[in-house]
Amino acid sequence: MSDPVLSSPATSIADRLRELRTREEQLRAGGGPAAVARQHSKGRLTARERIARLIDPDTPLLELGLWAAEGMYSEWGGAPAAGVITAVGTICGQRHMIIANDATVKAGAFFPMTAKKVLRAQRIAFASRLPLVYLVDSAGIFLPLQEDVFPDEDDFGRIFRNNAVLSAAGIPQYAAIMGNCVAGGGYLPVLCDKLLMTEGSGLYLAGPALVKSAIGQQVSHEELGGAAMHAQISGTIDYHEPDDAACLTRLRRLIGLHRPDDPQPPPPFVRHATAEPKRPASDLYPLLDADPRHGSEVREILECLVDGGSFDEYKAQYGQTLVCGTARLGGFPVGIVANQRHRVRAGSGEYQFGSVLYVDSAEKAARFVMNCNQDWLPILFLQDVNGFMVGTAAERAGIIKAGAKLVNAVSNSRVPKITLLMGGSYGAGNYALCGKAFDPRFIFAWPTARCAVMGPAQATGTLLEVIAASWQKQGRELDAAELEELRRRVAEDYERQTDIRYAAARLWIDAILDPLQTREVLIQSLEIATRAVSQEPFRLGVYQV
Repeated sequence: MSDPVLSSPATSIADRLRELRTREEQLRAGGGPAAVARQHSKGRLTARERIARLIDPDTPLLELGLWAAEGMYSEWGGAPAAGVITAVGTICGQRHMIIANDATVKAGAFFPMTAKKVLRAQRIAFASRLPLVYLVDSAGIFLPLQEDVFPDEDDFGRIFRNNAVLSAAGIPQYAAIMGNCVAGGGYLPVLCDKLLMTEGSGLYLAGPALVKSAIGQQVSHEELGGAAMHAQISGTIDYHEPDDAACLTRLRRLIGLHRPDDPQPPPPFVRHATAEPKRPASDLYPLLDADPRHGSEVREILECLVDGGSFDEYKAQYGQTLVCGTARLGGFPVGIVANQRHRVRAGSGEYQFGSVLYVDSAEKAARFVMNCNQDWLPILFLQDVNGFMVGTAAERAGIIKAGAKLVNAVSNSRVPKITLLMGGSYGAGNYALCGKAFDPRFIFAWPTARCAVMGPAQATGTLLEVIAASWQKQGRELDAAELEELRRRVAEDYERQTDIRYAAARLWIDAILDPLQTREVLIQSLEIATRAVSQEPFRLGVYQV
């Protein structure tokens, strides 16, 4: 995109969505037409073509991390979608996590965000007991950035550790080598339960050039690590396939040996009959375009998402800046914690700002989260939060203590949590309402969302003071024009960092959703998240009173 920041909040959500969708089409094109043509010239399908053939026809694909690495690695030509596709799709009636290297992007090499994206997919699969399919076509680590990919606990090696842990947990893993599989990356498919390999692919710790350099041995690609060698001599692979089409057909047959998913989740989760929402999804656009200070409120948004007539509000007259309650979503009973977007009047008479957490709302939500764990209800967090209330009165009332209660309850929840960023997601409000650091099974955002440590106005003022003070200590005085130029630059940089695409690029969220698709995606997420029941008891440890 030429403009690094989404259109201003005053722009309609439809216009912002058009900007996003245009760029998403480009991201799905991977390395572009020339790179796709090179892949086809080798007799190979692209990653997206492979996935389309692998999944059941006319079934939805929930893609995660499409925006990963957006705007990053520009000095290396960029890495659209971080060079890997991660998605949940249905194969032979059973949902699988699919991880497919995109060889049209730097030969499928692993950038730092590539590793993080694969690790995110593995975490989701582990928590939901989703079988995994790896479509391997990668040149290994992107060497110019090796120090940011190789050694740490959230880097390349952790993927292989997870392969072993997933296998020990009894979660099936299938790998199909359909191109390069080089160096340490070779451990991934070999650690899987079933391993397929196509003719012309290569699997080796060191390629022919490196072997010659290291030990002086002259050897061909096929002799060193071709499919025939691994099928006939090393015995490393299980199935030797002539091409992509045959490999994908065999893969579907192997997966088809297992029974398809049950329509009902395992107890204590349950799914009832589905009812249509009270309001159509098309009402979301005007609700989000409206100024929340002038009456737009979160209950109206909920009426567009949950099954009609199913919402029962919890403590409706108390702690009103958070709306809590139970509902059904696609037949799934859920708990909902949602920020109220407009000003409310507390029972004591004073007004409270919308999108702000007060002592009463934090304590209400903490109790409600505990109830959801007692009742085995997945929790949906709808964030439009500016943070916790500040000031003398709030501190004396114990705002930090109340916030700690909510953080404790959310952190120790045993039920699946799904988070949707509707608007602001700032500071400790992001934490208390299940931001990325608090293990939501899925975390999504609307184009209206913003994510940062504080709002733009407060942050700009604070950063400006810090920079100006630093310069003054160095003996440099700023005149009015310099101060205004500094303010402009600081504001622009902060706006760029709060743009939801900035968050999506760093995998702080899994996907940017069109509000019209939200109910469908949330239902898919619940179908995935309720596949497995946590064996951990619900416990809180030391709890503030």
